[in-house]
Amino acid sequence: MLRGDYKGFEGKILRVDRGGYRIFIEGINREKADGTSALVPMHPSKVEVVRLNLDDKWRAKILERKGAVEEALGLEEEAEEEEAETAEESVEETSEAEGER
Repeated sequence: MLRGDYKGFEGKILRVDRGGYRIFIEGINREKADGTSALVPMHPSKVEVVRLNLDDKWRAKILERKGAVEEALGLEEEAEEEEAETAEESVEETSEAEGER
């Protein structure tokens, strides 16, 4: 949660109300007058998604199709670092080859 009474709280999204444009997060409950607890609806703009659950094969396939799997997994940075290392190695090989001439 980024804003509001529950700022700083982290939890899993349990339910999405697409009609009312609200999400319900695990652990954010309010006690009702009769003593039972109820989930508190949150507006999605007040929430930051930190991790995606990619156990669902359909979701993973959609993200893969859009090219966002690496971003979702946080592997994008690692891929960029590997590309930079590969580029540095090829530059070193090129400079060594030129030095031999």
